[in-house]
Parts: sequence; C-alpha cells; structure tokens
Amino acid sequence: MNDLRITGVSKAYGPGSTVLDGLDLHVPSGALAAVLGPSGCGKTTLLRVIAGFLPADAGSVTVGGRTLTAPGVHLRPESRRVGIVPQEGALFPHLSVARNVAFGLTGLDRAERRGRTEHMLELVGLAGYGDRMPHELSGGQQQRVALARALAPEPALVLLDEPFNALDNALRAGVRADVRAALRATGATGVLVTHDQQEALSTADLVAVVRDGRVAQCATPQEVYRRPADTWVARFVGDAVLLPGTADNATAATALGRLPLAAPTEDRREGTVLLRPEQLRLTEDSAATARGTVTDVAFFGHDAMVTVSVDGLGDPVGIRVTGPVSVRPGERTGIHVTGDATLIG
Repeated sequence: MNDLRITGVSKAYGPGSTVLDGLDLHVPSGALAAVLGPSGCGKTTLLRVIAGFLPADAGSVTVGGRTLTAPGVHLRPESRRVGIVPQEGALFPHLSVARNVAFGLTGLDRAERRGRTEHMLELVGLAGYGDRMPHELSGGQQQRVALARALAPEPALVLLDEPFNALDNALRAGVRADVRAALRATGATGVLVTHDQQEALSTADLVAVVRDGRVAQCATPQEVYRRPADTWVARFVGDAVLLPGTADNATAATALGRLPLAAPTEDRREGTVLLRPEQLRLTEDSAATARGTVTDVAFFGHDAMVTVSVDGLGDPVGIRVTGPVSVRPGERTGIHVTGDATLIG
C-alpha cells in the first residue's frame, strides 16, 4: 500500500509569510489526486515538502506508513522513493532518451536496465525512441519521457508539477490521457499540482482545492463540482450561478423559481443556492420559471455562454448553450432550470 498521508503540515518563509497552514490530505494507494488552487495558495510549496526539497515547520508526511517528514525526521529526497515530473520535462540534453529514462536505475545490471527502460518507453507510447536525443522530440514526447524516467525506479509516489503547461491545447488532452494510463498501469500513487480546473476535473480521481495554505475541500471531481463546500470553491472550480434562496425541506425558493435541492434541509433557512450554467435552458414555452433580458452572447465553438439579466435578480446569470444560438443582446427570453440545486451556507 502506497497511500499518502499529510497531517498538519505548516511552512512559512519568514515572519508573517505562512504558506502552508496545518494542511491535511489523504490520497489512497494507487489514486491520482489533483492539488488545485490559485497562484500563491501553497501548491508548489506542498509538492516541495513532499519531495523533501523543503523541510516542514510542523506536521508529518507518510507514504505507505513510512515517515518521510515529521518532527525530528527529514528523509533526503533520494531516499523517499518519490518520482518527480517537472514542468517542461527537464530532460538531460546531452543524454539520449534511453539514458534519460535509465538515469535513476542504480543497482541493476545492464540487461535489467535496458529491459526496464524499454518497458517504460513502451508504457508511455514511445517504443523505439530510445536512441533519439531530447531536442529531436516534440514537447509532448519530452513530457512522456520525463514520466517514464520518474516511473522507472518504481517509486511509491509520483509528483507532477504542472507538467502540461508548456503544451498547446491540441497536445494536452492526449498527454494527460497517456500520463493517467501509465500511472494506472504501474499502480503508483500520484499527486498532480495544477491551477487548471478542467485539467484537475478531467484527469484526477480526487481533487483537493487549496486556499490560503489549507485544503478547502477534497472529494471526487464530480462531488467538488456539484457539491462544493462553499461559494469560493463553487466559483473556483467552474462557472457558477449563485442565487439567494430560502430553503424549506426539499426545495428552495429563488428568483429562478422553486428548485429541488440535492440534500433536503431539516428546517427553513436562508442561504446561497448553486446551479451550473449547463443546468439552465433558454425557452419560450410554459416550462419557463423566470424571464429576463439577454445582455451578452460569447461564442466558443463547442458551446456559447449567454448572459441574461433576470427579472427580480441583482446579478446576471450565465447560461451555457450548445448548438446554434438563437438569441441576441437586448432580446427577452424565458429560463428553465433542470436538475437539482445545492444549498450552500
């Protein structure tokens, strides 16, 4: 078992500059967790503490029950059995692809190193590329080699530090899928540090949203998106429609009508009601529960975001529309809500 447990980890770079503030996180063995958060929230510092590049001021880090960091304990990075995939690959430019992958394979004879290297390259879809030099590879291929190099010594944990940032959009999806498949094939536990919400939600088994040095919420991608812990998380992990509402058991009264709640409340109370833009529909039939005026249409190709100023609501709402958009700014429209809502607070 190679589960990762981080308990009460704190780190400051000086008085008044706390970066990690008693952070807790558990990643089950074999799972890939995305640590998601804005710049400056502590993501990179957390990765460096796990890797052993920085000592923690307090708290502990264990992998598979083996203590890496704790009060009075700080294993050297090379003793942690932790593989790292940095940004932009960071391959040794003077070594071939095969020698890059084999770099950390100490204690094996030549035949074993060759066999392990070939297996890793095959795993990441680069069989036959061993004799090439890094400059002969595309950016996506270099990232695959970096992953093979990290996985070759059979680490208990693999850390991925925003490894897709340098890739264009056309490459990212394919490389993400390859990385995910390779981690699953080896059974390694993984931690992906990212500020890209789509990357976290589409790639990881768990998403840990970090705010001000602590985990604000850690759950499955679907749970974080559909049932965020608070309004900040709701806004950070995707476009959000947030409405004031009054809950009464299984429904909430809002400016968009009375909406069913995913989790019924025990008593009547006021709070913020969350919907996602794809739950709203533009309509002119009797199903409309609210009306408003279109103020903007932003077209993205695969869909469009229509902004509507709703009657009786102070802030406009965004409505995600697939297919042709038939409304224009200034036109009146009806709105219908599908699915259930989440009451926050």
